[in-house]
Amino acid sequence: MRVLLADDHTLVRAGIRALVETIAGATVVAETGDGREALELVERHRPDIALIDITRPGLNGLEVAQRLGRAHPTRVVVLSMHANEGYVAQALKAGVSGYLLKDAAAAELGVALAAVMRGDTYLSPAISRQVVERFWRGGEPAASPLSVLTDRQREILRMIAEGRSTKEIASDLSLSVKTVETHRAQLMERLGIRDVPGLVRLAIREGLVSPER
Repeated sequence: MRVLLADDHTLVRAGIRALVETIAGATVVAETGDGREALELVERHRPDIALIDITRPGLNGLEVAQRLGRAHPTRVVVLSMHANEGYVAQALKAGVSGYLLKDAAAAELGVALAAVMRGDTYLSPAISRQVVERFWRGGEPAASPLSVLTDRQREILRMIAEGRSTKEIASDLSLSVKTVETHRAQLMERLGIRDVPGLVRLAIREGLVSPER
């Protein structure tokens, strides 16, 4: 079992590495604190599992899962502090193979990785069963307002909520400043929100970013 770690907190990453290395047959082949580098390392090392923080600077765990796609041999397990409906639903939609809560018991990591290696989808038991059942029955839980946005608009909304400037967003996405401004105006119109604080509140409520970011 070859594992890649991506978490921007060095001490957290060291702790996870130590836990992974106690699992028989498991080895950490690469680690990083950057989401974009995580994608590069996945392509370079082809790990069986990429264990990635769900909310992180740059690309988060969901975006890495989306970019790799369900057909990619590397399975993505996201780490999260949140068990709310928005985060779980977005993770499942993104195609992750596992959703592991950061406050889980240490032994749960081994159980999660083994399940994912078998081809199963692993969700921490602490996640509400009703949340999972509602998602699989109806696709989007509670008619998320984000469903009216394109993938690009969601990405820009997340970056706005993380405090990125228009120039930073344009640079990160290789877009012009004018294009970013157009996307922002369109997503504001679709959401019926006219200011940045309102966008941030919505992004947090819908699980697009963590309140800690």
